[in-house]
Amino acid sequence: MTLDKLNIGDISVIKAVNCDSELKNRFYSFGIVKGSKLSVEEITLARSTMQIKIKNTKVAIRLKEASKIEIFNEQ
Repeated sequence: MTLDKLNIGDISVIKAVNCDSELKNRFYSFGIVKGSKLSVEEITLARSTMQIKIKNTKVAIRLKEASKIEIFNEQ
């Protein structure tokens, strides 16, 4: 399952980040790495971006980018 399939309030753990090195480095700088626990805080009405929370950091990412992140869904 990928991150873009989650809904507001869902909690998951990152299983893998499958993208090019430039995007992967950007994700890493926000703490989006394998094994990190995250929760979905907000999703825009057009389902174009989502806000996720990792530890105490909130990050907005495009759903196209979120589709590159494999997760284990906990809820």
